[in-house]
Amino acid sequence: MLFYEPGIKEGVRHLDPDESRHCVKVLRHKRGDTIRITDGRGFFYDAVITVADTNRCAFDINNEQPAPDPGFTTHIVIAPTKQNERIDWFVEKAVEIGVNAITFVECEHSERTVVKLDRLNRLAVSAMKQSLRAHLPTIRGMIPFSSAVHDAKDEQRFIARAGAPQHLLQAAVPRGTYCVLIGPEGDFSIQEVRMAETAGFMPVNLGPARLRTETAGLTAVHSLSLVNL
Repeated sequence: MLFYEPGIKEGVRHLDPDESRHCVKVLRHKRGDTIRITDGRGFFYDAVITVADTNRCAFDINNEQPAPDPGFTTHIVIAPTKQNERIDWFVEKAVEIGVNAITFVECEHSERTVVKLDRLNRLAVSAMKQSLRAHLPTIRGMIPFSSAVHDAKDEQRFIARAGAPQHLLQAAVPRGTYCVLIGPEGDFSIQEVRMAETAGFMPVNLGPARLRTETAGLTAVHSLSLVNL
């Protein structure tokens, strides 16, 4: 079991109330037990419980370990789906596979203009712990399409387009920083595609099937993971 405490580097030595209750009440940890914690910033910690309180479980750090560096980063810029549960599913699974950043973008054909960042961040924390990862992705939203395109500083930038000549697996070069644009169900407008291409985004396909937005986003994350095996 992995616990999460983002303030360890700043000297915090206790779990928050939710983590404390799970640690002490659900898992029945007690004083002297060793637990594993991540700060979501790339580090794992082996800690010993000093106070087994359900509201404020205190600990001392015995060991600090940096998580292995995968050698690449993945940023998915995606138009949110109309149904909240589909956004939730995408965030959860993308974090499990290893996405580094998710930005929700408002496009000309977008189905919604608001996302619940608090809920999505909670899902991301849960998925990070479930998959035993030490990096909590940054989640942003909503921003205009033009801002997302012009703000992207990643070395390799792609826009998912049905019918593009190259698959993402073929276009991506290993060990890079990647940004992939994923459009809404109604796809990007012609103006948005031109804007992205002018800003250096290469059109790529994600396979022969027509994918839902959240499936396309997850396919991009997984494809880039495969490129870097």
